[in-house]
Amino acid sequence: MPWTRDEMAARAARELQDGYYVNLGIGIPTMVANHIPEGVKVTLQSENGMLGMGPYPYEGEEDADLVNAGKETITELPTSSYFSSADSFGMIRGGHIDLAVLGAMEVSAKGDIANWTIPGKMLKGMGGAMDLVAGVRRVVVVMEHVSRNGTPKILPECTLPLTGEGVVDLIVTDLCVLACDKQNGGLTLIECAPGVTVDEVVAKTGAPLTIADGL
Repeated sequence: MPWTRDEMAARAARELQDGYYVNLGIGIPTMVANHIPEGVKVTLQSENGMLGMGPYPYEGEEDADLVNAGKETITELPTSSYFSSADSFGMIRGGHIDLAVLGAMEVSAKGDIANWTIPGKMLKGMGGAMDLVAGVRRVVVVMEHVSRNGTPKILPECTLPLTGEGVVDLIVTDLCVLACDKQNGGLTLIECAPGVTVDEVVAKTGAPLTIADGL
């Protein structure tokens, strides 16, 4: 059975390591904060100018001045700090963020990512994704394996405008986990969701896959 959105976030959270500074993108990636492994301490960074984000507030305790980059209300911690957006992007561009978890519309077999616009659709803004994929040490993508009409979102080449080339390290979908070889190109299937077969993953993937031993 495919993973739910919450289960996808939980699987992505297993990529967090103790001491990491982490940026979570909009959508499913924000749910990763609810699944930080026990004993692992990470610091969440938001490009709108906050380091050390707390969990979502309880209903009725929201503070409209405390929001993440997706305009969702959050809470602060005793160790939280605030700064300008320019300083926040200085952290990202300077290589000080260990891991970013992002959503995507398409990912290629070479680790290219397209996640900021669809031609002909209204554009709210490109956000910080381009800076994140260029400046963060490791990029994990969390997304549905296929589009609403069943079209593969993992392709030999992206068809949508690129956010970054050769930047994705790992893809977590509702069906599986794929490792990207950013240097040589190619995707390796390393894990299937419970009840999902290798054949199903291969059939719904638009790019060739290498199958890890044991699957």
